[in-house]
Amino acid sequence: MSIDKVRAYFRSLGMEDRVMEFEVSSATVELAAHAVGCEPRRIAKTLSFLVDGHPILIVAAGDAKVDNHNYKTRFGTKAKMLSPEEAVELVGHAVGGVCPFAVNDGVTVYLDESLKRFDTVFPACGSANSAIELTIPELEQYSGSAAWVDVCRGWRDES
Repeated sequence: MSIDKVRAYFRSLGMEDRVMEFEVSSATVELAAHAVGCEPRRIAKTLSFLVDGHPILIVAAGDAKVDNHNYKTRFGTKAKMLSPEEAVELVGHAVGGVCPFAVNDGVTVYLDESLKRFDTVFPACGSANSAIELTIPELEQYSGSAAWVDVCRGWRDES
């Protein structure tokens, strides 16, 4: 199971006790916000795409949406999300639990600027009923992100 891989990853960092598992689903931004007890915008959703045949993940704030123009400018191609089957095969996590931790080799992780307005955020941990609270520097470190990107819209209206 993906959550076991993520738990093992955080165990190696001495942080396994920070992984939260819920009795309820956290598979969507709204469900995750309810399970965690925070505003939906503080959920760090992980979106999976294919760029030049390689999987990438973009971690963005819960209230952000991919801006097709900005995405194409940054990655040189139209945004094409992975299918649920492709996410499992290429990333190693199922939709609803996709996260930037303990992913398959060859997956590149990007963090969207929409996250920088928060002290802490809540990404999933490999299952549809899990999360971990991380500071932005922790998210940057533990996700192994390649870069910060600005490919989302709809979040700048609120601080």
